[in-house]
Amino acid sequence: MYLAVNGTTLFFDVDGEGLTPNGKIMRQKPTVIVVHGGPGADHSVSKPFFSGITDIAQVIYYDHRGNGRSDPSSKEHWNLAQWGDDLKGLCDKLGIEKPIVIGTSFGGFVAQSYATRHPSHVGGLVLISTAAKMEFEAVYEAFERIGGEETSQVAREYWENPTDEGRVRYREMCVPYYSVNKTGSTEWMSRILWKNETALWFNGPRNEHGQMDFREKLKNIGCPVLLMVGMKDPITPPEFSDVIASALLGSDVNYLKFPECGHGVVGDKPAGALSEIREFIGDFQT
Repeated sequence: MYLAVNGTTLFFDVDGEGLTPNGKIMRQKPTVIVVHGGPGADHSVSKPFFSGITDIAQVIYYDHRGNGRSDPSSKEHWNLAQWGDDLKGLCDKLGIEKPIVIGTSFGGFVAQSYATRHPSHVGGLVLISTAAKMEFEAVYEAFERIGGEETSQVAREYWENPTDEGRVRYREMCVPYYSVNKTGSTEWMSRILWKNETALWFNGPRNEHGQMDFREKLKNIGCPVLLMVGMKDPITPPEFSDVIASALLGSDVNYLKFPECGHGVVGDKPAGALSEIREFIGDFQT
């Protein structure tokens, strides 16, 4: 489905009903908005995992402008302020108030942009494998610890000068180290409608990726927060989540670190991640 939001067209999808029969009444479920990673990916990375919460919540997926099935828009609008406002605009068009927003990786950047720009609108925030501020030297060190010197060098070459060729090599050499669980299916990568141009525009220390900094603004968020990170995450190492936890001064924060887990907390520890997310959503039941 498509919706006009902030001068562009966003693709969105819905999993589960919002109103559900409950005896003699209809009960309103919490609304969860899943904010996909990337940039340059799409909402399909979140399926089918989040179907596991549709008995307790209605789940909304969408593709950011410049990503997936949404309108490409234009480069000057490929920034976190716009993406954060697009999330708010999507909610406004759909009549969603106080959503639980779940952002993973780059989706966590967008979720933080939305929550810090519209702190009174967000009902709950789940941040998975993300960062408030990128420190790229820490990323290169993490890749070297986990994948060796050559892997670290490939990561450095891509992030310092994002190119199509470097992105292919990065996927081949570095992305396999995102996950500790090597038995999981990788079919999800083939399902993505990749938009590499968006990633090349955003990625790296010289672009907005390296310039973003939510640390000071996070203290203005007052909603409950679930923060999860894998202890062997090379691209958003656990110290990045430590920074987020320290910055969330005004929030009720549940901070969980998963051992033997990489960037894909959901992929490496699906049962544990799902259990924690379900418990978090349970606090919003009416």
